[in-house]
Amino acid sequence: MDASIASLTLETKSMRSDIASFQSRVTEMEHRIGTLETLVPTIQDRDQDISYLRSKITDLEDRSRRDNIHLFGIPENEEGPDVQTFLSSVLPKLTFDPPLEFQ
Repeated sequence: MDASIASLTLETKSMRSDIASFQSRVTEMEHRIGTLETLVPTIQDRDQDISYLRSKITDLEDRSRRDNIHLFGIPENEEGPDVQTFLSSVLPKLTFDPPLEFQ
């Protein structure tokens, strides 16, 4: 009988040790989860910032393309240093079907 009590005592001590180990691990996990939960709003804010900046980049790219004019049939760099003078002399000589409209 003393042997079985000693065996139960050893098992109880082993279980207490395991429980203490589990409690320590749970405490560490709770701490890590708490840290991650505090980071969630910051990450969400950064995600919104990234979405806004992407839309801003798209808008700026679209606006920069809007000012470009592509003329086919005129060799590259034919306009020289003064594009406006070149276009004023060339465009009136060209005929377009349908006629050009400017905004």
